[in-house]
Amino acid sequence: MISSTFHLGRLLTAWMACYLVFTIFVNETFLQHAQRDPGGYFALLGFGLAVWVLSGVFSHIRRVRLVAGSVNSGTLSNRQRRQIEIPFEAGEAFDLIDAAIRELPGAVIVESARDSLQVRAKVKRINPYGMNDDGQAPAASWAFIPFGERRNQILATVTPNGDAAGSVTLICEPEGAAWTDLFLVDHGTNLENAEAIGRAITRRVAERRRLESAQVRQTATEKELTVAKLNLLHAQVEPHFLYNTLASAQVLTRSDPARADEMLGNLIQYLRHSLPRTEDAPSTIGEELERARAYLDILKIRMGPRLNLQVDVPDALRGVMFPTMMLQTLVENAIKHGLEPKPGGGTVWILARQVQMGETSAVSVTVADDGRGFTLEGGGTGVGLRNVRERLRLAYGSAAAFSIVANFPSGVAATITVPHALQAGGVHHG
Repeated sequence: MISSTFHLGRLLTAWMACYLVFTIFVNETFLQHAQRDPGGYFALLGFGLAVWVLSGVFSHIRRVRLVAGSVNSGTLSNRQRRQIEIPFEAGEAFDLIDAAIRELPGAVIVESARDSLQVRAKVKRINPYGMNDDGQAPAASWAFIPFGERRNQILATVTPNGDAAGSVTLICEPEGAAWTDLFLVDHGTNLENAEAIGRAITRRVAERRRLESAQVRQTATEKELTVAKLNLLHAQVEPHFLYNTLASAQVLTRSDPARADEMLGNLIQYLRHSLPRTEDAPSTIGEELERARAYLDILKIRMGPRLNLQVDVPDALRGVMFPTMMLQTLVENAIKHGLEPKPGGGTVWILARQVQMGETSAVSVTVADDGRGFTLEGGGTGVGLRNVRERLRLAYGSAAAFSIVANFPSGVAATITVPHALQAGGVHHG
């Protein structure tokens, strides 16, 4: 109530002061020798002026109360200032405030300078109390008719506040000079502009947060699917190998108990290294090599002299992290599709070397054989190799590679290249 009274008194005082100056000037200049006293006309003019001012101020106060919900010196002011903190870096905050201003109803001129992080705009001052025949609000209110069509203006300045925040200083004011506030009201249009920009920023920040939350949920879901897929691929163990090994051990227990015991020992070693691993417990080249040896030792008992093994893996590379079961897949392919179908069998080579992959140190592990090679009779379904490629993509992206080529003079050589990373507690010997 006090703010409204003070606002009304200030405007009424300013207009009455101008009116007194006007009447004194007219009386002294033009009416000194008038035959009739013009006092009655001056009183009528003063009364009309007071009614005009009072009605305009009353409309302004009611409009502000509707927009802001309360009336005080801040909301009644024609010139509104806001300090808005945006939780984005300065460039993103600038883009956000620029878009919010451009979408204001009545924005006719918008000038933005991204380097200086400033936005200036001119906005038509809409008459909130009337509509034209075409449904559009007229640009000038009756209160401003003596001064012609007027506009509001907006100045927004973004100040960087660290790497992840920007502070926006927003000024919404009439286009005229500050002294015009003594005589004119804006019917809450600048208050409405400031509130509209604040709401637009809040909505855009909330929308950005919703998108980020959705992306986080999507990433978490994709990660869970990836882990599940990796676990499924890890869990692929050749069931026929297990059945055949147990069947062979059963036969050997009658004819050669010592070899049966050796085969079961190798099977235990193989299964121990084939237990499922958690995502935080990666395997190493050394551990994968032990699994492959146990597998090949079992097959050597079954295949006899038809299978030979040559291993060339430096001790310095045995502690390097390596995907679980991948070496095993390559060894199984070499046996199943290369050496078992070949009369007389052959040799499996397992090699490991430290190499450069671009600017990054990497380790290449090769499994080669001198079996039947790329023939229609020697080929399989390719599921194992597709799994190798897919697991490498999921685990390393473009940082790993897989290749398979013909070996000379016969057979196949498959190579997996992964980044050189030692298991925690390992020592780099390269």
